Amino acid sequence: MPRRRILSLWFPHLAAERVLRVARGKIAQPFAIVAEDHNALTLASLSSEASAEGLSVGQSLSDARAFCPDLLTVPANPVQEAAFLTNLRRWAGKYSPWVSEEPPASLVLDITGCPHLFGGEEALATAVREDLEGLRLSVRLGIADTVGAAWALARFAGQGASAHRSGDAIEQEAHATRSRAFKRRNWERGGPAPNRPAVAGPTCDIAQPGQTRAAIGRLPVAALRLPPDVCANLNRLGLRIVADLAGLPRAAVARRFGQHVVQRLDQALGAEPEPVSPVRAQHHFATRLSLPEPIGLQDDLLAGFDRLLVPLCDKLRKAGRGVRKLRLTLFRTDHSMQVLEIGLARPSHDPERIRPLMTLRMPEAEAGFGIDTMRLEAFVTEPLAPTQHKGHADAVASAKKLRDEDTAMADLLGRIGTRCGLESLIRLHPADSHIPEKTATRMAAAYVENATDWPKPPVPRPVYLFPPEPVRADGAGAPPAVFTWRRRQFKTTRATGPERIAPEWWLDDPNWRSGTRDYWRVETDAGERLWLFETKGRETGDGWFCQGNFG
Repeated sequence: MPRRRILSLWFPHLAAERVLRVARGKIAQPFAIVAEDHNALTLASLSSEASAEGLSVGQSLSDARAFCPDLLTVPANPVQEAAFLTNLRRWAGKYSPWVSEEPPASLVLDITGCPHLFGGEEALATAVREDLEGLRLSVRLGIADTVGAAWALARFAGQGASAHRSGDAIEQEAHATRSRAFKRRNWERGGPAPNRPAVAGPTCDIAQPGQTRAAIGRLPVAALRLPPDVCANLNRLGLRIVADLAGLPRAAVARRFGQHVVQRLDQALGAEPEPVSPVRAQHHFATRLSLPEPIGLQDDLLAGFDRLLVPLCDKLRKAGRGVRKLRLTLFRTDHSMQVLEIGLARPSHDPERIRPLMTLRMPEAEAGFGIDTMRLEAFVTEPLAPTQHKGHADAVASAKKLRDEDTAMADLLGRIGTRCGLESLIRLHPADSHIPEKTATRMAAAYVENATDWPKPPVPRPVYLFPPEPVRADGAGAPPAVFTWRRRQFKTTRATGPERIAPEWWLDDPNWRSGTRDYWRVETDAGERLWLFETKGRETGDGWFCQGNFG
């Protein structure tokens, strides 16, 4: 089995070069992308000219303009930057089928078994550089046995550990101690510590198979993808390069700096696996119609929609998927557009079920000066299994009847949802609770089946259930012979009960802190059939409330 090989691509100026590509050479001065960080404007990405001026990512905009007055800036656009990185991921598929994104400006490729197709790893790296130069993009790459090592080589290859200013620096010591400083001057300059062998290794961006430890040993600890505060703490203790950290006891490092530091070190050295997870292929179903002349009549719009719907449903049928949400975009001649969306209660690729729903929304279309382009997109789809045919005629007939009933209900929900929204349609499903108001759960009707396993209550429940409302009992007894509810006085003619319901002691429900309740079904002289209960709580005392109406 071939040794695993990873290619890491880092684009240090990706966001800035994306804008420069659109400008097509019209911008010759230093350029930067500006983002807002904690209510302050900072530099998020720089062009190569801006970096040459001494500017750095994360620097405040005011300081940057003080260094470089002719700096040209553009606000950051995270959506377009993410889409641009996705396009680069698709481009990188020519070198390996396993490509993963690392936002905001990096790609990881598992090139195991691929370099020989390009003449070796060096030839592959050269081809990648040449392609990106043609795209006017700067890139730094690293190839190693692990994701962590390739990531480190792409960003820190050829860089030594920077000196850390601390109390041990020679410039901060007293004159009496400088006589002993020569013994550690090499260490303060970034060299190996005294009495510690230096770890030799290549500083190039390609680590040979099996040479991962030697390749990243001389790199700074920041190459392990550690947070800046952790790197600062390591530097204060004299741990500046990866080799220093790798030679320490693992238990002591985990106790002092956390398990995350040990995990990153193991991932870089290959002791802990870190797979490359490629992005799943996204389903994209859309059709577009460009009209020779602008249209505006509703019949013309429906005709254009029919021409878009049939090929779209064919694509869905071939992919074995059904549409749940459909979007029709109308582009006007004045460069404005309007979007009409519909939702289906069940996934479908049948044009006869989709067209009536869009017909209900079409009167909302405003043509303005005319519509010259129409685009239909199924932006939410679900797998749609084919119908299983059975041999027995009766089984086929029963299955067809059941399918027709489900289709009719789904069409009804779709039509109602088109007018008031699918999210506003709910279904009640049984819940495992003896509390009256908790015996049902509200669910979206378009995404759940109709409930058929409703438990039968021990006694009838009211048709209308509402939050408890206070009742003033004008007489003694249970239930009261005369009581007042909603400013109306009632006389009890018939009562059934009591039904004692205790609260769920394992839950702290504020509505049931009154304790046990005794429920009564009461018929009044006015014809009302109410559901009254009496509280028996020690804290609230006795009291009567009405919670339902039997209709």
